[in-house]
Amino acid sequence: MAIIKPILDKVVLKVEKKEEATRNGIILAGKSKDEPLLATVVARGPGGMIDGKEVKMYIESGDKVIVNKYSGSEITLDGQEYVIVRQTDILAHVV
Repeated sequence: MAIIKPILDKVVLKVEKKEEATRNGIILAGKSKDEPLLATVVARGPGGMIDGKEVKMYIESGDKVIVNKYSGSEITLDGQEYVIVRQTDILAHVV
């Protein structure tokens, strides 16, 4: 099994699958597919000096976050889908 270890201000997310149909079987409209995504932080980089500025990491592994649908880079590793984003691409921390 491969391990993803992000660098600098990068965060690896496992996106939670969103229901495409209601319990009654009604298919959701395409608009809902463009809504922000709920994800779990799998790993994060250490932060550090980026473009001459000190970046402190506020997100920890296991945190639930909300990120834009089209943020970051998608990757599939060992059959699991992940998204790698910068910490600044994260919209909110779900508590």
